[in-house]
Amino acid sequence: MDIDFKKQNGLVPAIIQDYKTKKVLMLAYMNHESLKITKESGKVCFYSRSRKTLWTKGETSGNYLYVKGIKEDCDKDTLLIMVKPAGPVCHTGTDTCWAEKNQSGINFLEDLEEIIENRKSATAEKSYTKSLFDKGINKIAQKVGEEAVELVIEAKDNNDGLFKNEAADLLFHYLVLLNKKGFRLTDIVDVLAERRG
Repeated sequence: MDIDFKKQNGLVPAIIQDYKTKKVLMLAYMNHESLKITKESGKVCFYSRSRKTLWTKGETSGNYLYVKGIKEDCDKDTLLIMVKPAGPVCHTGTDTCWAEKNQSGINFLEDLEEIIENRKSATAEKSYTKSLFDKGINKIAQKVGEEAVELVIEAKDNNDGLFKNEAADLLFHYLVLLNKKGFRLTDIVDVLAERRG
């Protein structure tokens, strides 16, 4: 990484983005030393233009920004830092400095896949997900079929609530089936992307 710190008097803007949701969380500035500390510690460190000092985000609140990746832009004078935030990012207590929620509905599916993976090997006796895995591929495939039929039936009626619930049931059981077969949703997205050409 060869960042040009000379253009803006030793500072470069650092755009902070959640590595999962892709939501932009904040913008601050870094100098050569704060970037070095960030890389070494794994926690984002900035340079405060008003206080003229280094500061690690979260050092007082505990809401650290854990580094997942760093990229430079084409002009090598701006950084994009992908992070896992430990809590609200803005000093006002909001998720972002634009008072937005740090969430993306589609990315929740990645979290759901992790939950399914964890439940597969859970020891709790009352885990519905674990019971599906314990019954094997035939039962899981059967449940996907049943949920698909129920969704089709609800599609012919006018009850939006029931339709959405059946759609959610089908999607959940589909993710369980993918897991059992050793795949993730991204594998299927790749197939769809290839078809698009």
